[in-house]
Amino acid sequence: MAGEKLKINRIPSGEVRAPASKSVGHRALICAALAGGEKALGGIKNLGVSEDITATRLALAALLDKDGNLTDGPGGEIDCGESGSTLRFLLPLAGLDGRERIFTGRGRLMQRPLDIYKEVFESHGGLFRQEDDRVIVCGPLSPGRYELPGDVSSQFISGLLFALPLLDGESEIVLTSQLESADYVNLTVDVMETFGVRVDVPFDSPDEAFRIPGNQRYRPVKYTVEGDWSQAAVFLCAGALGAPVSVGGLDPGSMQGDMRILRILKSMGADADVRIPMLRKRDATVRALAPREGLRGVNVDVRDIPDLVPPLAALACFASGETRFTNAGRLRLKESDRIEALVTELGKLGADLRAEGDDIIIKGRKYVDGGEADARGDHRIAMAVAVCSVRCTSPVYLTGAEHVAKSYPAFWDDFLRAENTTMEEGLT
Repeated sequence: MAGEKLKINRIPSGEVRAPASKSVGHRALICAALAGGEKALGGIKNLGVSEDITATRLALAALLDKDGNLTDGPGGEIDCGESGSTLRFLLPLAGLDGRERIFTGRGRLMQRPLDIYKEVFESHGGLFRQEDDRVIVCGPLSPGRYELPGDVSSQFISGLLFALPLLDGESEIVLTSQLESADYVNLTVDVMETFGVRVDVPFDSPDEAFRIPGNQRYRPVKYTVEGDWSQAAVFLCAGALGAPVSVGGLDPGSMQGDMRILRILKSMGADADVRIPMLRKRDATVRALAPREGLRGVNVDVRDIPDLVPPLAALACFASGETRFTNAGRLRLKESDRIEALVTELGKLGADLRAEGDDIIIKGRKYVDGGEADARGDHRIAMAVAVCSVRCTSPVYLTGAEHVAKSYPAFWDDFLRAENTTMEEGLT
């Protein structure tokens, strides 16, 4: 598929299984590797095979020995692929001892902000140097007070949370501004606690300080990675546009922040049918239903749910009135500038979008034309184009469709499977 244009002229139907949550998978992999290396990793089930998860697997293998201890020396570069989670989660772990380590990446990875770690390392006894295509770090980091802003990627906070319990004294993380994407941090704490490591959050509020006792150890457990709500959102948005599709393998009690897709769809007039098996309560099947009177535009603050913006932006192209997504600035720092990419690529299909600073404003139409679009090297832009195609009056031709492998390699198999209806059949 690489280098070719994918023709999208069918809509999803039937039931698809949500892929394993990438967010949960990264966290479980790291905790298991620290709990005992290869043997403990065998207890992780349903990891999935996305490029980002593979990047974390390989980076952990380069950083840790088979027993879960830091390797003796650099041992070559630690390649993080294009995974921001891999890089930001593992950098603090590499600072646990006094040996220099080199991290590399591809695509826009090394252009994404890392300055916070430079201050963290240098103020706690370590070295942090960023060059054009690599980052060099060396510890050992010392326990104590770590101050950092909360209104940047939560991955910095999670990275420190993984490492600080292994130091020989108590530490605390104090946020100097309001925490964004709190759900991701809560997810980190939850997975860590499953693997036997405690983090104290006063009054259950991460807005104050995280206190992390030192001299802790991760312990191996059997752990099954749940389904991914951010990927399920793509099919749920397609369902809200009339595609007869449902998504299985989801935990209705999940801590994933992207489960908010259900609340947002309801605010736009769609409804969700959630079926929970009696004996497998974490394996629900969810279907979004298109409203008879049509979708309506809404205002949504997306500060804490950036991964939902691409499919929701595509959905909003068909909601009456105007939809505004506010506080979307962090989307500019992803695999692409997602604000610009959404406005341009969905616009090529005939949708009416514009950007105002860090906001995205969309005026809905009943249908749009179709035509050619480019994924911009970004898996989530490719999936947004797929959602938009459900209401296109002619086929969509997508360049860069292969980039879905970063998070969901089987995406096109699920979206374009042979028994699916055509767009015309599915919407009549």
